[in-house]
Parts: sequence; structure tokens; C-alpha cells
Amino acid sequence: MINVTLRQLRYFDALARHGHFGRAADACAISQPALSMQIREMEQALGGVLLERGARQVTLTKFGEELLHRVRDILRSVDELGDFARASRDRLAGRLRVGMIPTIAPYLLPRVIENLARLHPELDIHVRETLTPKLIKEVSEGRLDTAIVALPVSEPSLTEVALFSENFLLVRPGAEAGTPVPSSERLRDMRLLLLEEGHCFRDQALSFCNMQSSPPREVLDASSLSTLVQMVGAGIGVTLIPEMAVAVETRSAPVVVSRFRNPQPSRTIGMVWRKTSPLAAQLQQIAEVVSLAADALHAPKADGGVKEATKRAMRRK
Repeated sequence: MINVTLRQLRYFDALARHGHFGRAADACAISQPALSMQIREMEQALGGVLLERGARQVTLTKFGEELLHRVRDILRSVDELGDFARASRDRLAGRLRVGMIPTIAPYLLPRVIENLARLHPELDIHVRETLTPKLIKEVSEGRLDTAIVALPVSEPSLTEVALFSENFLLVRPGAEAGTPVPSSERLRDMRLLLLEEGHCFRDQALSFCNMQSSPPREVLDASSLSTLVQMVGAGIGVTLIPEMAVAVETRSAPVVVSRFRNPQPSRTIGMVWRKTSPLAAQLQQIAEVVSLAADALHAPKADGGVKEATKRAMRRK
């Protein structure tokens, strides 16, 4: 009988993800020599070499790559045993691993955490903020229980639940307060500031401007909405931001925020989780809490934020 431990499988998975013994050891909270020894014991038990060990990184052998898929299936099944036990309780409790994209997390997360802590105090919430492709991969692999992203994600193995929709607003330098709001066609001729490649919000903004097939005249990239708004305030160009970000991001920038004419650009935000997750019923309850938090966030304050940003811009003129 092959004697491979569950701990060794987790170490191997971490090493495959990080590609480096030191980083994998840190992630597993053990020493590098101890990790190396466990991997060697696993190789001896399986009778094959799993890794090519280089000076700076490690890569999987063909055998290691084939084994990794099976290892992750096993780990996902083991994790789902814990989920099954939690699902049998009559209350929401224990660890909940939630992912969020960067254009949602800073604005929605505080209210969601506050509501969950009040309604379900026994939940131990772990949050991961990263781009949609990584979140979808980690939910699919069982490393996250759920993720809050822009829909659709069109992943057959995942359940998608729409939570709310929100519009995109135009942010311009304060000097443009009172001037007409440009059309989507006119935006194509302006200096448009966008998030860098990989952000779904970038793709949505380009779609509104009908720029998918041909590159815009001039686009400058940033890594956050905050940077985009500050660049607009400096007079570098214009940008689009989601409605939930207005109150936070325009507080200290000399900008004017405007709504587009109908039909306004928008996005649908939702939660995704594995169709096989034993926590599906509990995650549906979480979705309701998130939806209520979003409703409070978008209540009359959103238009108030637009008006306040415009007033500040007019005062600076």
C-alpha cells in the first residue's frame, strides 16, 4: 500500500502553486528543510520524481503534472467533508473563504463584514482580493468557498447568483463642470484612463465605448480606481468608475462626476460557488446579506455623491 499523507498532498499542492520551496514553506507555516523532506518522502512512496529542482524555482515533471490534478481532486473532496459537516448545522458558523474583485472590495466589503458579524457572529471570515480569473480558478479548485465578481463568468461548474446592478459614471477634471456629458462615441476621441489589463471593469468600459475591435486613440493604464480618479483630477484625462466607488474615490480629488444618457453603461454583480458545494444553501443566505449591503450602499447616497463631487468642482473653478 502506498503510504502518502494528506499533509504531504497539501505541501505538494502548495509547492506546485508557488514554484518555490521557500514561498511554499511560508504558506504552509513550516521550515523549508521540513517541506523538502516531506516531498522527498512522498516521491519515495510513489516511486517517481515529482519535481525538477532548480536554483531559483521548481517545475513539475510530467508525472508531477499528472499527479497534481488527482491531488487537487482529493484535497477538494476532503475540504468538502468539512463543508458537509458545517452544512448540517442549523446556523452559519466556521470558516468562510470569500473572494472579491478590486473594483468591489474597498467599497462593499466593510458593510458586508459588518452585517455578517452582526447576523452570524460564529462565522470566521477570510477575504481574498484579486482579479476575476484567479478567483474563478480558486473557487473551482476549492480554495475559496465563493467569490463576488461581475457576471457572467460562464463557468459550467459554478452556480451564478445575480445580486445587484450598478451604473458606470464619468469622471472629468473639475474645470469641465457644467459642460455637456460626452457620448460614448465622443469618448473614443478623448484621453481615456483605464485600469490595466486583466481587470474586467476595463473590458466593460471599453465595450461601452465600442473599442473592442480597434484600440482607442490614447489610453493610459492604472492599477486602481483611486489612481485613475487622482489622474483625472490632475487634468490628465477622463475615466469611468462604478457607482459604488464615487463617494470614496472623489472625496479628495478636484473632479466632476456625471451620469451618461440612457441607456447608461452598467454591470451586474453576483456571487459564484461550486455547484457541488455542500454549503450551497448557506451561501444563498450569504448572498442575501451581500445584496442588502449593496442596497444600503446604493441608496440615495450615490446621487448625493455625484452632486457633492460636482459642487466641490464648481467651488474650485
